[in-house]
Amino acid sequence: MSIWVILKSQVKSEKYDDLMGFLEKNLPRVRSFPGCFGVSVQRSSDDRTMLFQERWLSRSHHESYLESISQNGVMEALAGFLEKPPEILYLEDVDI
Repeated sequence: MSIWVILKSQVKSEKYDDLMGFLEKNLPRVRSFPGCFGVSVQRSSDDRTMLFQERWLSRSHHESYLESISQNGVMEALAGFLEKPPEILYLEDVDI
């Protein structure tokens, strides 16, 4: 069964435009990573909250992706745009 991964983050106000360029460059890499079915990004019109909704084959596939970006420097670069580490939720669909 596939899972949803929801990341909620607060972007540093002075880093928003830079983050958009970073995401344009890096989101295609996320989407092509083994086990990723897709990623969408939303932002709040009231504050600097951004939400990343990702669909993965499994939690272990997402964790493999996190390990990969921790090793290649992408995680560190992403952290520079954020006020604090993102909240991460792993969710499964409920058949009701």
